[in-house]
Amino acid sequence: MGNLPTISTRKAQIEAEPRGDFYYGRRYFVKKTRFWGYLREPGQSAKKAKLVVFNESRKLNPDRLSEAGGSKNYGFDNNYEYRIYGRYTRRKLYEPNSNQFLPEFLLTDYKLVSKNPGWLFSPSDRYYPTRLTLLPPRF
Repeated sequence: MGNLPTISTRKAQIEAEPRGDFYYGRRYFVKKTRFWGYLREPGQSAKKAKLVVFNESRKLNPDRLSEAGGSKNYGFDNNYEYRIYGRYTRRKLYEPNSNQFLPEFLLTDYKLVSKNPGWLFSPSDRYYPTRLTLLPPRF
């Protein structure tokens, strides 16, 4: 796994990150699901991140490509980190393949922050593209 940040390094990075009228988003791709990934406020721990479904009526999500074949397709940007612009709509949408009601987020823009930001919740995170495994710790 190489140069993964330590817990203390990640905490310091989050505390020092730029603030603004946006969210930090981490793409989390799981086959056959329709959620986009996790959003958190600047300076906020990933433990408080929310798994969201994007409303793409104003802007398509960063990986809105074909879901079949090709060199780059839907989900190619798993674990990329973005600055995400928009707002929560206050609606909850049912995502049938994960059996969850998730907040809807109206996407208006995004900017890539990193293609390799490291782990999301813990250095022991394990990603599987066919099942939901990355969940915020519950306290």
